[in-house]
Amino acid sequence: MKSDQKVRLKRRELLAAGAVLPLALATGTLTVGSLAPRTVLAATPECDGDPTLRQTAGPFFKPNSPSRGSLVEAGDSSDIMLLAGRVLSTSCKPVAGALIDFWHCDAKGNYDNRGYHYRGHQYADADGGYSLETLVPGLYPGRTRHIHVIVQAPNRRPVTTQLYFPGERLNERDFIFNPSLLLNVGDQSKPMRTQFDFVLNLG
Repeated sequence: MKSDQKVRLKRRELLAAGAVLPLALATGTLTVGSLAPRTVLAATPECDGDPTLRQTAGPFFKPNSPSRGSLVEAGDSSDIMLLAGRVLSTSCKPVAGALIDFWHCDAKGNYDNRGYHYRGHQYADADGGYSLETLVPGLYPGRTRHIHVIVQAPNRRPVTTQLYFPGERLNERDFIFNPSLLLNVGDQSKPMRTQFDFVLNLG
């Protein structure tokens, strides 16, 4: 590994550790409201040009998800979260019109394989921005808490990955978990606010 790659890796590890520590000190697991509420989401780290890590889609991906910015279902009583961020190139330029397809399990750890509960896609705006309202997913057996995502720039190869929650006790035991994919958790008042920027290699 080149020295500059090592520096970027260390930087990501430090960022991830900074995100994990407050929650770990609070409860050791993700509990909405466990942190003292902050009114402003922590600043997004400067784009370092490292492409978002690819991960497995798992067994429950379904094509043709509905177009929507909220995956919250009628009658949901679980904790709601807001996820926002940008889709950027490795040169840190916005990727307008990028497809972002989300899916995750329900609060009990079950995936809807018959319909499209907790499944949906949207397109990044002119600044590469996106925003999603959904519930905090439950724990699927054998995995830590996570959200599946496919991100695809127009006419480019899709990037499949997963997003993780800081402070989860199962993170380090999860065989797929990677700290570079941790959500940046800000205001833990309801709804919890989180952030993640996807970086795509368009070269």
